[in-house]
Amino acid sequence: MRYALLVTGPAGAGKSTFCTSLLTHLQASKRTGHLVNLDPAAESESFEYKPSIDIRDLITLEDVMEELGYGPNGGLVYCFEYLLQNIDWLQEELGEYADDYLIIDCPGQIELYTHHPFLPTLSRELSRLGLRTCAVYLLESQFMEDRYKFFAGVLSAMSAMVNLEIPFINIMSKMDLVSSTSEDPAKGRNGIRARRDIARYLDPDPLLLATTSGREPNPRNPRFHALNQAIVQLIEDHPLVSFLPLDLSSTDSLETVLSHIDYTMQYGEDEEPKEPRDLDEGDFAEI
Repeated sequence: MRYALLVTGPAGAGKSTFCTSLLTHLQASKRTGHLVNLDPAAESESFEYKPSIDIRDLITLEDVMEELGYGPNGGLVYCFEYLLQNIDWLQEELGEYADDYLIIDCPGQIELYTHHPFLPTLSRELSRLGLRTCAVYLLESQFMEDRYKFFAGVLSAMSAMVNLEIPFINIMSKMDLVSSTSEDPAKGRNGIRARRDIARYLDPDPLLLATTSGREPNPRNPRFHALNQAIVQLIEDHPLVSFLPLDLSSTDSLETVLSHIDYTMQYGEDEEPKEPRDLDEGDFAEI
């Protein structure tokens, strides 16, 4: 059996770093994983592990922009259209791997996950080829410093889940930044508040958006009250999104995330995931 993990999320969420750490962890656990690069704009020096399969062997964003005069976003769309038109290339590349984890590093343009058909079509193709497929969506922990930005991230994760229609795990990355014991006043109070209320962000509490404090730098504009209430109602009616905290400085944190991925893709016969309630959140819950 082969397994494919789509690593998705906005730019800067730590997708490539997560891929590298996961590959290192798999190697340390005597398991086999391979990196698949689906970012036609990636730089070679950005990879600690050489991709086993690389879309740049088929097409690069640089060539598309140079030869067709497209901009970055249009060029990326063209690259994915070209990939789907040449899916036999990917099928041939995938044919060499069996009983392995294929960790697929995706670009950071969130429109690819929220409404374009490219990745849903790709995931269906992977399933057709016999790969058990799931996706992780990374959102960086600094989104928790602004509740409005955070809920925009929640909605993008929800949209990606609905669009991709495959097993899905949401991850709050860079939790080492939240768990820092530093209370430098120059960093403001939001990070401290985020540590104290961490559970309300990992399992998003819509009341975080419905209520506000006048001390916050961007208090809610009354004109947006109705919109905020509609978003709150949407999240309450469709509680699809919750997050696993990921601190890459902690082997236990990475192992917990991997155990959820294993369980989601039914990897092995004896794998049992740690439930979120079993995580040691003491470092996150207190100041």
